[in-house]
Amino acid sequence: MGKRAHKTRQILRDYAGDLQSQDLTRLFSRDAAQAYSVLTRDQDPTLKHGALARIKRLFLGMSFHLGPARRVLFCTTMIFTFLGLFEWTINLLPGFPSIDSQPTFHLLAILGLAFLLALELVDRVKIRDELEIARQLQREILPHEAPPTPGYAFAHSYTTAQAIGGDYYDFIPTSDGRLVLIAGDASGHGIAAGLLMVIASSTLKLAIDGDPEPSKVVGLLNRALCGTGGSRAFMTLFYGLLEPTTGHLDYICAGHPFPLLRRTGGRIEELGTGSLPLGLRPQESWATESARLNRGDMLLLYSDGFPESVRSSGESFGFERLRTLMAPGGSPSEIHRRIVDDHSRFLGDEDPLDDVSLVVVGHRPEAATEEALPTVREVARQAS
Repeated sequence: MGKRAHKTRQILRDYAGDLQSQDLTRLFSRDAAQAYSVLTRDQDPTLKHGALARIKRLFLGMSFHLGPARRVLFCTTMIFTFLGLFEWTINLLPGFPSIDSQPTFHLLAILGLAFLLALELVDRVKIRDELEIARQLQREILPHEAPPTPGYAFAHSYTTAQAIGGDYYDFIPTSDGRLVLIAGDASGHGIAAGLLMVIASSTLKLAIDGDPEPSKVVGLLNRALCGTGGSRAFMTLFYGLLEPTTGHLDYICAGHPFPLLRRTGGRIEELGTGSLPLGLRPQESWATESARLNRGDMLLLYSDGFPESVRSSGESFGFERLRTLMAPGGSPSEIHRRIVDDHSRFLGDEDPLDDVSLVVVGHRPEAATEEALPTVREVARQAS
């Protein structure tokens, strides 16, 4: 008996996985509300909002998100469920036993819904497998590590709200020894944003090979995005061209959240001025600005997923919170970890509603570190 009970508990643990009480609460609160919103979003918002009207809207929403054959099957199971509420005897043929209507129709309804659920699960598994492949390809586009740059240290991370994300960042050494710093955010979420990010990544790399100057690269990417996907295909972008030996940085900030530059003494500056994102106007131009990263300075690049994160109470993470977290300074990895940990605590059990990406670039104060690392020019020469 003990072995059987142990085996039963093991089966239940395997089946439930790491289920927690808050998961069940979320299932019947947030997830249920989100499901109703998605299923009924294409219907007339002026319709009545009573209980019966909501049930009707939900039934129509579920039905018309199914294919025609599955829609008929779903409707049939609902009819069987309704007929199962009444009790009568069905005589199919003379001389054969009669059939009780209630269990018969209930069984047919359950079997029909189980079959329909199995069909929808198969579709979901196929889509999930395809998304996983796309997600792996996207991971390959993003840098696993920054190129070794004498006198500089980097820390970076990226978390998607869905399987595919639209945030993008990269570190690209140029043939003349400079380093390109990129942070971008494609419009929308999911697959559409991911495809736009891939287009932007390819265009940027081709443009940098031709001429890495900010105005040239940003102009070319803007024209490419204007010819892709209509008015919804736009992205914000920070593009910086860094001369590592001097710390001189030429940059364009096109609609992207202003990077934060923490000076050695603790003062925090914003890089950028208000401007449109890329992909909205073919003839738009952006002015190139300049800054200098002195020894001990820290540069923070981030997407709007951080400051615009909202927890259940309605409080937003905010831009000022990023400044506060950056103020104590430290190494790039310390600043990065401080922000990521605080953001995780801020959200708690809530899932992020938007992609979040974070890059910290630090100009090391120690001059001795330059001797142990190859220069950017050497790295570029080895790559060529």
